[in-house]
Amino acid sequence: MVCAERAIILLTRLMENSGKEESGIAKAGEDLFDFAADREDVKTLMAGLSEEADIKRETVEYELQILKFISTGWSITYLLENSPHKDNLAELYWKAVYNYSLSISETTALMIGQEIDYFQILRARLEMYIAAMQKKPEAPEPAVIMGPEFARTCGNAADVFTVMAGSRMFKSTIGSVKEYLEKIQMV
Repeated sequence: MVCAERAIILLTRLMENSGKEESGIAKAGEDLFDFAADREDVKTLMAGLSEEADIKRETVEYELQILKFISTGWSITYLLENSPHKDNLAELYWKAVYNYSLSISETTALMIGQEIDYFQILRARLEMYIAAMQKKPEAPEPAVIMGPEFARTCGNAADVFTVMAGSRMFKSTIGSVKEYLEKIQMV
């Protein structure tokens, strides 16, 4: 009887801890989505983008936000590569992004009278960036690839200012996600 009671107590504790763990992962998913949707660093990068940049500024701003969403999701998978929480956290994050994308798509359709699928745009960009990284496995770090690819997506792969903006967004996003995951002791 004592063993059965002990087992029940242990199972109860495990379930309680599992619930805390699940709610911690849910909170982390929300926090990372909120971070990705925040536009302050986009505004900062845009303010620092040289007037000499040979690029449409609206395109850079739009693509920086896309890159931030993608970089946050990529960071979860990369930084938690061997973590048992990777899949759950990535799923929660991408579900939040998907729901946000639906509202962006609906709002845009109302404003311009044309249907767009913002989530499909994010997905296509993610696939494009991953393919670019796979083509250059010898690169010293992903940001070396992401900056030029970002500038190409914006319309001028040769514009050094746009390359730098894309590289900065990618690196700062990864750094922020890593810092957050370390803070909540997930990395």
